[in-house]
Amino acid sequence: MFSRPATSALRATRIFRAGARRCVSSLGHARTRPHITLNARTSHRWQQSRGKASFTRGAKELWAAHPYLVSLAGAAILAGSAGIAYANYLYSTYIIASFHNYPEPVAQKLRRAIYYTNIDLDAKNALKYYKQGLEIANELGMDPFSNEIIGVKIQVSALMEKIQNYPKAIQVLEILRNDCLAWEEKFGQLDDHKEKRTRIMKQLVAMSVKLGDLYSNQYIQDAKSAEERLVWALETSLREKQRRQEPGVLEKEGEWMSDNEMGASMEALAHNYEEQNKHYLATPLFLQALNFKSDKDCHSVILMNNLAISIAQQNPPPNSETKSPSQAVLLKNAKQWAQKALDLAADIEPPTRDEECDVGCAVALHNLGEFAELNKDIMEAKKRYKEAVSLARAIGFEDGLENSSAALRRLS
Repeated sequence: MFSRPATSALRATRIFRAGARRCVSSLGHARTRPHITLNARTSHRWQQSRGKASFTRGAKELWAAHPYLVSLAGAAILAGSAGIAYANYLYSTYIIASFHNYPEPVAQKLRRAIYYTNIDLDAKNALKYYKQGLEIANELGMDPFSNEIIGVKIQVSALMEKIQNYPKAIQVLEILRNDCLAWEEKFGQLDDHKEKRTRIMKQLVAMSVKLGDLYSNQYIQDAKSAEERLVWALETSLREKQRRQEPGVLEKEGEWMSDNEMGASMEALAHNYEEQNKHYLATPLFLQALNFKSDKDCHSVILMNNLAISIAQQNPPPNSETKSPSQAVLLKNAKQWAQKALDLAADIEPPTRDEECDVGCAVALHNLGEFAELNKDIMEAKKRYKEAVSLARAIGFEDGLENSSAALRRLS
């Protein structure tokens, strides 16, 4: 059906002809990875002391007899040295520097845990050191609801996700979420905990959105639990935002989530409804997520394309009291949103513009072809698919190239 990678949106034929180059221009020269070659060279200008003359002669003889092996050995030595230097750099700047907020006994364990998480993946050792770090933190009296401790537990869940142990990743987050909810119920209303409550509520919303993502994972596929967590996240974020309109609340409790963060919760729930084929519920959420965007950027292009696709696939339940628009009306509205996405993608310039816009152009062109095909306008559909193929090929978008090419073959 409609094409929807993690992007979305385009521009029309008249815009594509004049502006397709703008869709590709941001890829520039930096999309390909530079090839770095390590050439081993022999120097003929070494100035050796007399005591090193025999070594020099031996090296020259070895070079003369085995030039390629010597070059390879030199390259291996240099590469090994570079690897050691890079590992030391990572350890000193990434691992050590990350734990200045922890007491040193805790930080020591967490450094080891992070090493076995991000540098040399070993889940068993990583979990051992995370557990030891948390135990020491508890002995030292660290606040279990501080950013530091909550962050460690979230990191444990992320490790489980990394090794594809999704049930365990969910379990860790659910336990943490329940603990935070219990704290909020017991202490959240106390005056001296207002700012802390705000921080924990933000983290609860983020955890719930992540749980929605994990429950909808292809290996879990628990749509009901995913929906429950995402609905809770959205309702909580909206309720807290509304409550902060009351006089004096903001001064006591601090800032709530930004509009972009609120929009992200709406978008996550919209995707959940979309996966359940409940496009009549996904559509208003995509629209609200777009309205919450403070600035129109390449992700706005994606939202517009997602909105277009959801409109085109509207399917209100049979017992709905609201009369559903005709397919012709739905496709007309969907086409308008796809066109808006194209127009926006064409107007976004670097550095705001990124690859989402470029891929979004190709995706939306394909979807406009789908809309035309549903309207029995085969000539227009072929035209759009050809444009999508051309753009996808130009930007190296393999999935788009394959999908649009298949659509053309279907119509030929």
